[in-house]
Amino acid sequence: MDRIDQILSDFQQVNRDALIPVLQAVQDEFGYLSGESLEKIGAHLRLPASKIYGLATFYSQFTFAPRGKYHIRVCNGTACHIDRSTSILKELNKQLGIVDGEATRDGMFSLEVVACMGACGQSPVIAINEEYYPKVRSSAIRGLLDDIRMKHS
Repeated sequence: MDRIDQILSDFQQVNRDALIPVLQAVQDEFGYLSGESLEKIGAHLRLPASKIYGLATFYSQFTFAPRGKYHIRVCNGTACHIDRSTSILKELNKQLGIVDGEATRDGMFSLEVVACMGACGQSPVIAINEEYYPKVRSSAIRGLLDDIRMKHS
């Protein structure tokens, strides 16, 4: 029995109402929802994988690709956008060699653009894992990434 089957065995007497907790449990285990996991969940709940994918894409908590050890979120809400969050994103693209939704080949960093982080008064804002960086400037990105790399080399 593989790990997905083990998780699903905890949800024996479930129906489609349990879909979100099942998705959360699988993502907690693997860090993301793979195509294989969606197929297995669908078979277990007797739902088409396309319906499961449709629901999961509605919620921003679910991701479909592995995340890096350091997951960087860039706020692109109105205040952050006006305060040049796009220049921060461009600098991250340049420094990391990845775009929104990707992870670096070494698995160290991943990048996600989000609609709003709710910190408009501190714009522009980025988050690395659960640590928030307010009033970030693109000129600070290289140093921030270098600090992380030095701590974990």
